Amino acid sequence: MYSVPLDPDLCLSSPLQLQVSPALSERLRVFESLRKKRSNEKTVEVTGRPLSVRLADGRTVEGKAGITTPLLVAQSARVKGALLSKVNGELWELGRPLEADCELQLLGFDTLEGKQVITPFPESWVPKNCLRSFYVLTEFLLPHSVLSLSDVEGKCKEAAALKLPLFRLELNRKELQELFQSNKLRLQLIEEQMNGPTVTLYRCGDSLAVCNGPLLPHTGLLRVFKMLQVCSSGVMRLLAVAFPGEKDKDEWEREQEEARKRDHRRIGKDQELFFFNDVSPGSCFFLPKGAHIYNTLTDFIKSEYRRRGFTEVVTPTLYSTALWERSGHWEHYSENMFTVTGEGSQTYALKPMNCPAHCLMFEQRVRSWRELPLRWADFGALHRNELSGALGGLTRVRRFCQDDAHIFCTPEQLEEEIVACLDFVKTVYQVFGFSFHCLLSTRPTPCLGEPELWDTAEQIDIQIKDAIGRQHQCATIQLDFQLPIRFNLQYVGPDGQIHKPVMIHRAVLGSLERMIAILAENFGGKWPLWLSPAQVMVIPVGGDSESYAKQVVQQLREAAFMADLNEDQSATLNKKIRSAQLAQYNYIFGKNE
Repeated sequence: MYSVPLDPDLCLSSPLQLQVSPALSERLRVFESLRKKRSNEKTVEVTGRPLSVRLADGRTVEGKAGITTPLLVAQSARVKGALLSKVNGELWELGRPLEADCELQLLGFDTLEGKQVITPFPESWVPKNCLRSFYVLTEFLLPHSVLSLSDVEGKCKEAAALKLPLFRLELNRKELQELFQSNKLRLQLIEEQMNGPTVTLYRCGDSLAVCNGPLLPHTGLLRVFKMLQVCSSGVMRLLAVAFPGEKDKDEWEREQEEARKRDHRRIGKDQELFFFNDVSPGSCFFLPKGAHIYNTLTDFIKSEYRRRGFTEVVTPTLYSTALWERSGHWEHYSENMFTVTGEGSQTYALKPMNCPAHCLMFEQRVRSWRELPLRWADFGALHRNELSGALGGLTRVRRFCQDDAHIFCTPEQLEEEIVACLDFVKTVYQVFGFSFHCLLSTRPTPCLGEPELWDTAEQIDIQIKDAIGRQHQCATIQLDFQLPIRFNLQYVGPDGQIHKPVMIHRAVLGSLERMIAILAENFGGKWPLWLSPAQVMVIPVGGDSESYAKQVVQQLREAAFMADLNEDQSATLNKKIRSAQLAQYNYIFGKNE
């Protein structure tokens, strides 16, 4: 959902004619002055030096630092459909000049990054400061108008046709104060969004918007729009998507229709798998069939644990804040924790993760290098205080369980353990038929610990692709040097000296709740036999076959199959078969005496 704030300095007097207040005129003047200053600084640094650009297909294009842009390279190499680029693996706007020799990838709408540079899709809405080009266009276009969907769509098309440039500028706090000195409220809101020393602003027409980017070079690449919802209640709220062409819009609409058919909330209701109730918001009630899927997934992972040298531990759910202060989570994460007050006004918090408890277990006695690696798995319930507006079926809940594990090892064992974790992921995802790729995540902002340690402690995120091509991030492998330091974890090495272990955070399925949602939609409710909560329906057909049918059901259940018997005397055979088919039973058994 796009939330477009009201800007008192900007008002719409006609479809594309804006009245600009003196305050906004001054703000735009300051923005351009700062942009020119930044451009001059870059010019002094790099402009004019020859550079060489190597494309993904092996071709090489020559250019000049500070002048040649990915857009110029795309035009020179006759690459069509580029919306975004990667320079040495880093996302880079098409209009941003290159600075040195580089590897250049030109990304179109057929890539995830290419889609997101235009607009995030409804199944993956992200916070406002991550929104893309379409958001910046609508903030320029819709300061505080009350418009219909067709009005908005028409105005978007008109504005896009103007090919309005999108200008990017990173500002520090001092520059922000200079820019927004006449609008203290907006300055406060922007400063609250800052996670580092600077924030990125974009200019589109006469509007300035905070956005992480990267964005398109101009609005002319937003050619097709589909408005889904627009309303005004203090702020303009717009739900919409944009596309580079009609073909892309048609494909998206087909995907959305398929996604609606596969919605895990509908499947969960139709197959009586789970439900939610306001008495425990964001916490799922798993019915018997849903619990079967839940437990089967857990048993599957546990069987892999036994093969791979993991041992299971059980840890408490509630901890004193002293633990979270020691781990550093209280300072950075307390607002996401559920807290309770105990005897003596002591504050406790429900655990949102297992890692601090596992550190406590490691430090219970002196450890030897001979014990390492220690691989501890934990299926304890976790609780996170997600905002009510962010809750959505099983994909975002407050109470959940992860196939969570932590590995404590020596630095020398680290490479082997990472390779083993990746093999674990590969084995599990192949069972589900998922293709996947790995992403190296950079450090979070803000982050715990020293930058030097983060240089060797980045995180591997594994993204899977489901049956209808959607990407999901589930598994993660993260190196952690900070918690061993905070908990002063130690082991005695073969040299008799004290050493610190390396800690690996590892999940394969991730949240079991979210994985069940992904699997339900991936399989469209047609669960594979080993996971299915409705494996066999036995239908007695005529005569005294009912007694025999009951024996068959009993034998199947004793063999650990999920078998049911249709004893409806009033239903015809065809109706019984059709009912079993609609319920997605894997097999239908019947015998006629």
